[in-house]
Amino acid sequence: MANTCCRSCGSSHLELVIDLGLQPLANNLLKPEDLHKTEPKFPLDVYVCTECWLMQITHIVPPVTLFSDYVYFSSFSDQMLRHARTAAVRYMDEKPLDSSSFVIEVASNDGYLLKNFVQASVPCLGFEPAANIAEVARANGVETHCEFFGESSATALKAQRGAADLILGNNVFAHAPDTNDFVAGLRSLLKPDGWVVLEFPYGIEMIEKVEFDTIYHEHVFYFTLTPLLPLFARHGLDIFHVEHLSIHGGSLRLFACHQGAEALRESVKSTLTDEATRGVTSTEYYQRFSERAEQVKADLIAFLAEQKAVGKTVAAYGASAKGSTLLNYVGDAARSLEFIADRSTYKHGKLSPGVHVPIVPAEELAERAPDFALLLVWNFAEEVMAQQHAYRVAGGKFAIPLPVLRIA
Repeated sequence: MANTCCRSCGSSHLELVIDLGLQPLANNLLKPEDLHKTEPKFPLDVYVCTECWLMQITHIVPPVTLFSDYVYFSSFSDQMLRHARTAAVRYMDEKPLDSSSFVIEVASNDGYLLKNFVQASVPCLGFEPAANIAEVARANGVETHCEFFGESSATALKAQRGAADLILGNNVFAHAPDTNDFVAGLRSLLKPDGWVVLEFPYGIEMIEKVEFDTIYHEHVFYFTLTPLLPLFARHGLDIFHVEHLSIHGGSLRLFACHQGAEALRESVKSTLTDEATRGVTSTEYYQRFSERAEQVKADLIAFLAEQKAVGKTVAAYGASAKGSTLLNYVGDAARSLEFIADRSTYKHGKLSPGVHVPIVPAEELAERAPDFALLLVWNFAEEVMAQQHAYRVAGGKFAIPLPVLRIA
C-alpha cells in the first residue's frame, strides 16, 4: 500500500530521503525447495515530512504479513539479555513496582525482558502478534496475549485486566503503521500515574552514521524526538525524559506519561536543542544520506570483486533484517558470499531473502574458515567477535561495512 501523506500529522508535504529500490521482505527466509516460487518484492524508500519532520517509508506491507509468523528471537543475543535485565531492575526500583503492580510489554517477543518481572513476582503480560514466538514465551513462563497492539486491543485489555503501571516497548514503536492508533492505545492502557518507556533506533544516528541498512519494510518510521512531541501531545501524553543508548547503533529511550503527571526533565529540552542545531527541520540535513549510502554500496562491491579476483573467500555473519537490506542493495555481487553464519537455530538451512545465500550455524564460520566474514550485525560487533575468537585467532578477519568499510 502506497501512502502519500504523513502517517502522523497528515501533511502531503513529503521529501525523498533515500530510495533503496525493490526489496524482498527482510525476514522472509526461504527454504531451498521454495526457490521455484515467486519471491515478492516491494519498493523501499524513505521520505521526511516537511511539516512535522517525521521520517517514514511510503510503501506499507500489512503487519499481518510481516509479523504473524516471525524468525527474530531476542534471546539469541547475549547483549539483548543483559540490556533487558538491567532495564527491568532499574524500572522496578525507580517506579517502583511490586506484586500489586501491572507491567505490559508491547511486542514482547520470546519473553526475554518480561521474564525478569516474572522472577521478581511483578505481574506482567506480553502483547506479541507472532503466534510462534508467543508460544515460546509462554513456554518460558511469560503470560502472552497474541494480538496486535492498538487503541481497540488496549481498551479491551484494560476492561479485562485493568490499567498498567508501566508499558514497555522495545523496538516496536517504529513497526506500527498507524502511529496515532498506537499512541492512543498507550494512553488508553496507562494508569494516571503510569509510565510508558519506548526504545527505538534513533534517526539522528541513522542519518549521520549512514545506517541505511536499518531501513526495511517492518520499520515504517525513523524517529527523531522533534516530531514525537506533537504526536504524543495529540493523544494527551507528555514526553518527560529521554536517554541516548548505544545499542543497535544508537537508540533513544523515551519516557512518557499522562499530561502533567511528571515534571519535564532537562533531557527533553537539550535533545530538541541538539536536533535543531543539527538541522533536522531542514531538508538540507537529509540530502547527502543517499549519496553516502551509494558510496558504501560501491565500496562493498569493489571489496567483494577484489577478493574474488585474488582467490580469497568471503562469507558473512548475521542473517539479520539489516543484512537483507544491505545485501539486496548491493545486488548480484552479494551472491558471491559463501554462506551466512548465524546463532539462531530457526534460520539454519534456509536462504537469505533476495540473494539466496545459505544460512548455517555460527560454528561453521571457524570450521570453514573463510578469509573474510562480512559482519551484517555490526550493531553487535563486540559480542560477535568475542564469540568468534577461534575464527580470528586462526587468521579470519571481519569486514565491517558501515559507515565506511573497515577490516577488524
